[in-house]
Amino acid sequence: MTPEQQTQAQAAAFRQLVKHLDENKDVQNIDLMILADFCRNCLSKWYMAGAKEQGVEIDYDQAREAIYGMPFAEWKAKYQTPATPEQLEAFEKRQNPCG
Repeated sequence: MTPEQQTQAQAAAFRQLVKHLDENKDVQNIDLMILADFCRNCLSKWYMAGAKEQGVEIDYDQAREAIYGMPFAEWKAKYQTPATPEQLEAFEKRQNPCG
């Protein structure tokens, strides 16, 4: 695989990941953080950093819109649910595995 082909394959995998998350809006960011230690906001930050590496300046809101498919405030109002006590407990354990 050439470096160009590798880049294209990585970009395709990233697009599929974003599409998959978009198709599964019921998966909350806290669930992702508990299970995988990353969420849509992390992807947004990584996207913003990748753009910067390419010499393109985008802000966090623009990056989140690229990942969420809409302005974050709109996504949050439509799809984000309050964290349950169980989610909060699991998240705390993830952040402090010895606690």
